[in-house]
Order: sequence, then structure tokens, then C-alpha cells
Amino acid sequence: MTNFSEKDLKQLFSKGISEEKVLDQIRIFEEGIPNIKLDRPAVAGDGIRKFTKTQKTKLVKLYDANRERYKLLKFVPASGAASRMFKSLFGFLESFDPEKEDLASFLAGKANKDIEQFYNGLKNFPFYPEIQERIKGTKDEKLLAFIHEMLDKDKLHFDFYPKGLLPFHNYRGRVVTAFEEHLKEGALYGSSNNIARLHFTVSEQHETMFHDHYQEIKGRLSRNTNTEYIVNFSQQKPSTDTVAVTEENTLFRELDGSLLFRPGGHGALIENLNDQDADIIFIKNIDNVVVDSYAEEIAFNKEMLAGLLIQKQQKVFQYAKILHMEDLLTEQLIEIREFLFRELNVRLPENYDSYSIAEQIEILKDKINRPIRVCGMVKNQGEPGGGPFWVVDPQGHVSLQIIESAQVDSKDAGQSDIFENSTHFNPVDIVCGVRNYRGEKFNLLNFVDQRQGFISKKTKDGKALKALELPGLWNGAMAYWNSIFVEVPLITFNPVKSVNDLLKSQHQPES
Repeated sequence: MTNFSEKDLKQLFSKGISEEKVLDQIRIFEEGIPNIKLDRPAVAGDGIRKFTKTQKTKLVKLYDANRERYKLLKFVPASGAASRMFKSLFGFLESFDPEKEDLASFLAGKANKDIEQFYNGLKNFPFYPEIQERIKGTKDEKLLAFIHEMLDKDKLHFDFYPKGLLPFHNYRGRVVTAFEEHLKEGALYGSSNNIARLHFTVSEQHETMFHDHYQEIKGRLSRNTNTEYIVNFSQQKPSTDTVAVTEENTLFRELDGSLLFRPGGHGALIENLNDQDADIIFIKNIDNVVVDSYAEEIAFNKEMLAGLLIQKQQKVFQYAKILHMEDLLTEQLIEIREFLFRELNVRLPENYDSYSIAEQIEILKDKINRPIRVCGMVKNQGEPGGGPFWVVDPQGHVSLQIIESAQVDSKDAGQSDIFENSTHFNPVDIVCGVRNYRGEKFNLLNFVDQRQGFISKKTKDGKALKALELPGLWNGAMAYWNSIFVEVPLITFNPVKSVNDLLKSQHQPES
């Protein structure tokens, strides 16, 4: 039995978290989170659609012909810190001693290839001119001085920055951040009536920095793109934090006796997404941008996905209206059922045919009246992360999902085999339709599978604890959406996980 003290209740109230929510989370810890059961990978022709260039062009034209009718929004999770980008550089500072070893010998070591690549590409980094100017005349080892200038707290302190505000590209002396590249993209494919709306989810410590940077660049961007920008920011809500428990599933307490809450992970952002007022929402991560020479190709593929969404949504709205009519023909029910199966990847219960007509209508209403997501999928290149799969839930229902490796039982050879045989990867390239056929916005919180979170083991003050991460934004948080997966070219996936990724051609402007 869990009892809350008066101090606990005040803490819950201040965070906007109910007692029931905490008790539900404790039950999840007690019962555990079952692994996802994979049925098979989604592949081209079975869960993933492929289009010819002609078909893609038609979808782009459909989007362009209709975009002015829609309120568009680009939603960018941007709270990620840059610190992990510089892991190899911090390792170098710890392990290299110029008094004991010369740099050439160090770089020749097999374990130091990342530093060798960094050193060889030094002049191609967007921040090279500024740092070189700052360390000019130094008598220290050049590479050491360069990295210290990048990372030291009393210097540029890049590892404190969010990824979105780091120098990503250098156009002949004009340095551009990932944040600015997203604004430029927004004008290309995410604007209607010359207005581009963008929403960035940021951390509390960085929000002012984002605001200030936007004020610096918005005038120039608006002139260059002939676009009016409406940019907003939000933070992960305190009410989405999750309670920590001991290994015995009792409430974990801080040294002062207060409850320990932890951020719920990117799945918490479903609430931020739910707060947005738009018809069509593009979702893309902050570090996935390219230089201008690739921008048109990126925009073409985004518009193709949006055109497909509009095409399918028009049919969805037509069928949803039919299902609410009094006199329905059997032929119409069959047609709607086929549409759900072939176009929205919806699988009905095996005993569907045994239900009465009235019950079948209710099942079809439930299946068709859901938010829609069209997700680009790239061919698997061995990147860590999630991919598209057909999944079977505990009730035997089959659905199309994006699944992470942590959701799969790695000890089950069959399940591991299915996961390893995935042909495609999720680059987080999503276009969302969030309104129903009446034009009403769905409450996205009604379509979350709360049992797709993660339980992890951590320590605090030397004591072991268990932490709960909410269902991921494009995993369990969208589990009950209607999903369409489409193969897109690899150029659409250009994340910057390591600082050396900035040396790739997609991040190098033409000279």
C-alpha cells in the first residue's frame, strides 16, 4: 500500500501530477512491461510502399495544389544537448599527453581513428575560421588548443549548447545553425500562403538562447525566402515526469525525503504535439538537416509524403461520412474494409465476419476515425534505432508499428532474428494528419499505448533505482494511429550524432 505524505501531495500538485498517475506508474513497475511481439519486418510490398518518380511527382503536385487550404506546421524536437557529439574529443583530452607522446603516433593508433578524422578534416568544420582566429599565435599543440577552445567552460563551451544552436554549415564565411536550416526548410515545404509555422521543443536552460538567435536571423530569413515566420517554443511538461522507485518498487526518495521524478523521455512530447493547432504537421529531428545544394531534393520528398497524406485523408473523410449515414449498403462496407486493409494497413479482428452489421460498422468507425501518419523509411544502413514492423498485441491484433530494439526480447532467437532482418530504418520523417472528417482535432493522448514504455535501472546518491520512460513519440505514443510507411531516399537522413558527421558531403556547402 502506497501512502503519500502531505509533503508528497504538495510536490505532486506543484508538478500537476495526480496520485492516480503515480499509482499507475508503480503498477507498471510491479507488473513489468512485456516485450513487443514482432510478427515480421515491414518490407517493400508488405507494409512499405515504393513509388516511381512519376507517381512521386503527381503526389507533389497534389500537395502544391492544395497546400494553401491547410494550416501547416513543422514540429522539431530540439532539446537534445550537443555533449554526446564531442565524446571522442573529451576522450582525446583525457588520454593524450604531449609530453609523453607525439601527435602522429597517437593518431596512428587503431582506437583513435575518430580523432584522426577530426584532425584531417579540421579546416572543413564550420567553426574552423572562428576558432583558428581565437588561437592564432598559440605555442601549444595546435589540436589540443583547438579542442580546448571548442569545449572549455571559459571559452566557446560547445558541449553546453543544444545541437540546434551549434555551427552546422559555413556558406563562404556565413555560419548557419541547424535551427536556421530548419527555418529555411520550413519555407520550402512547410509554408502556406507565404507563412511558415514552426514549433521547437527545447530545454528550459536553452530557451532564451533559441529566442535570441531567432531574433538575430528572422529578418534576413524572411527577406531571403519571402516568407513570414511564426516560431514558437515549448518545454517538456513537468506533469510528464515519471516517478522513480526502489528495486522493491517502493517510492524512491531524495536525501531530503522528497519524491524523485525523472523526465519521461521524448514520448512526453506527445503532449506538446497535442497542443498544436494545425491541419498537417511535419515532424523532423533538429540534427537532420542538409546544406542548400540538397534542399530541393529534401523538399520534394517531404511534399511527396504530404501529398500522399492528403490523398488518403480525402478518402478517409469520405468513408467516415458514409459510415455515419443511416442507410449503408453492404457493398459500401466491403469497399471501406478493403480501403482500410490496402491503403491504411489496418488489420481487422479475425472474427470480424461473425459480427452483426451494426457491430461491423462500429468497428470500421473506430478504425477509420484516427490520426494518420505517413512515415518515410530509408533502407537499413546498420544505424542504431528503430524500424518498421508488423506487431501482434496480447489480444492477437496485428498492426504496423515503429519499434526500437529495446522493445524486443533479445534473448528470444526468433524475435531477434525478425528484428535483425529488417530492411528499413526509421529516420523520423513523419507527416501527420490530426483532424477528423468534421475538422475537429483529435485528442492525441487517446491513441497512446501506455504499455510501450521502458523500465531502466539507474543509481542516485549511491542507491539503485528503477526509472520509467514513456512510450516513444513515434513508437508507443502513436501506436493507435493509422500508419502508412513509404520508402524515401537515404539523402533524407543526415543526422549529426558525432562532430565528424559535419564532414559528410550533405553538410559541406559547395565552394
